Amino acid sequence: MSAIEGAFCRSDPWRYLARRWVLPWALNGLELRGDVLEIGGGSGAMADGVARRFPGVRLIVTDVDDAMVSAASRRLQDRSNVKVEQADVTSLPYATGSFDIVTTYLMLHHVVDWTDALHEAARVLRPGGILIGYDLTDTNLARLTHRLDGSPHRMIAHDELAEGLAEAGFSDIDVVLSARRHLMRFRATTNGR
Repeated sequence: MSAIEGAFCRSDPWRYLARRWVLPWALNGLELRGDVLEIGGGSGAMADGVARRFPGVRLIVTDVDDAMVSAASRRLQDRSNVKVEQADVTSLPYATGSFDIVTTYLMLHHVVDWTDALHEAARVLRPGGILIGYDLTDTNLARLTHRLDGSPHRMIAHDELAEGLAEAGFSDIDVVLSARRHLMRFRATTNGR
């Protein structure tokens, strides 16, 4: 993630937007329950919204970036149902079948090996568990922006994400383009194992 993106992700305007509009849109009516893992949680803006909206969930928020883990830890320190931990989404430190729901918000394109992240999400989900989130799609604007800011990325096409989810062992896959095809919201369920 570039310095500009990092600063925006830690900002109060983003926290407000994330909680008020982005989270409800991303969840698309899904009521979070049980044990929830947010992968690539950044500064904790979405997690703050989840903790407020769903106080009964047990939420673990992860990120690989030290600065984001520190920011999320500070932001979420008063949330008794939230833990913040450093973790690589391509090699999660959790046992198989640990979570009911895994969320990911606008971060998969920052993981060059994003298919590994999908496999890890499937692994840590219980049978019938749900992966839900949103990300940028592979558009000229997204590619140009990330090239200019120098952040590591691998843009993902709509069809490519759907195929990656199926390959990772998900079913009931729903990937919907939004915002003039610049964003995609997705939801998938782990097959019973």
